[in-house]
Amino acid sequence: MVEESSQEPTPPRRRTRFRRQLRSRIILAFVLLGFGLTALFAWATNWTRNRVENQLVEDVMNRNIDEYARQYFTNPDQKPEFGVQQMLGRVVKRDRFEALRQEQPDWYELGEGIHNISGRNPDGSAFSYKLAVRKTPDEWFFLAYDMTQATRGEAQFQRAIWASVFVFTMLSLLVGWWSASRVMSPVTELANRLKQSGRSAEPEGLATHFPDDEVGQLAEALDDYAARLTEVVQRDREFNADVSHELRTPLAVIKGAVELLLSRPDVDDKTRSRLQRIQRAEQQCTDLISALLLLSRNERGHGATDVAKVAEQLLDAHRAQLGGKPLELRVEGEPSLVVDAPEAAVSVALGNLIGNAVKYTTEGEVVVRIGKRSVDVIDSGPGLSEEDAAKLFQRGYRGTHAGHSQGGGIGLSIVRRLCALYAWEVQVRPGGARGVIATLTFDGPMISIPRA
Repeated sequence: MVEESSQEPTPPRRRTRFRRQLRSRIILAFVLLGFGLTALFAWATNWTRNRVENQLVEDVMNRNIDEYARQYFTNPDQKPEFGVQQMLGRVVKRDRFEALRQEQPDWYELGEGIHNISGRNPDGSAFSYKLAVRKTPDEWFFLAYDMTQATRGEAQFQRAIWASVFVFTMLSLLVGWWSASRVMSPVTELANRLKQSGRSAEPEGLATHFPDDEVGQLAEALDDYAARLTEVVQRDREFNADVSHELRTPLAVIKGAVELLLSRPDVDDKTRSRLQRIQRAEQQCTDLISALLLLSRNERGHGATDVAKVAEQLLDAHRAQLGGKPLELRVEGEPSLVVDAPEAAVSVALGNLIGNAVKYTTEGEVVVRIGKRSVDVIDSGPGLSEEDAAKLFQRGYRGTHAGHSQGGGIGLSIVRRLCALYAWEVQVRPGGARGVIATLTFDGPMISIPRA
């Protein structure tokens, strides 16, 4: 049934999973920048401090162990003196090498140079020191530098510097919040003024309220776009009004001429039937013009439309055009459904549903079942696929059973637009093995008219 139009529908915009406001993104950027810079600075400072401190300590230890060896060789009986209190020296002679292996095997295995030694004392307290080692064939020199206090100072320094990272990150958060408020303030004002300007027929100028910066340029572009859009809408309204006026005049002439001819008693039945068909076509054109004019203006008309009466008139018009087709048309259900809408709007919406049912049903029946707030148009035609039901209200879409029948596939699109204007609902679904059920639900206000 469905002959798809050559233009494929535009794919829906891809929606992101997480959405952040521009203000939040600015604040997040400031926080990440502040944290990244301060963390990098903290790491560089800590690394530089440790490297410089180790270099200084190792230079001091190298000089002192050389001095220690020199003093020992100068006077082996005199104890060497150091200018640093944390340093302790020890000399191990050849005959004590094996004893050192037993007493301190970790010292025995060490080669010449500076070594870092750490561990825990028997009481559980931590210790850390640097050990300088010089080995000669007859003497081994050891010089230890206590690093326990330096290690504690380093831990305190690290806590302080990472605390400063946290403080500066919070400061970046405050600065980011303040900057985002300043940056987004004109954008928010522009959005508010744009919303307020949309409530009037003539858009209000935006660029005059903003300085000549990026937001001002955006406001100027919006003003230009609004002016062009207003011009297009104005031309469209004028065109619709002109077309409506110009078409109503010849239609009024046709209506008057047909009524005059029908009033003549000498008109034969064949001519009368054709005149009545012209009369129905004129009424259908008038209703369609009125409905399209309401759509173009996006205005809701009011009235007290008897749905059962409109449905009966529509079925009468189609009965006269069946041309011998074995098809029964009837109305059943609630006769008191009255809608607050112009008769033209109800006639166009219901007429398209009935027209499609009559067009695609070759035999059987078309039933218009009126409920308390809805109308069902049920036919016994070839049915409808799920794919057709999903796309049937798209403009230019024709069903797979349309074949070579006349029509541009815009009738149901007009019905959908009328339903959106009056807050109605329309649905077309398969009726089972055969047939289609089209439901028009009136969700707007109802008018109760008692029946005699």
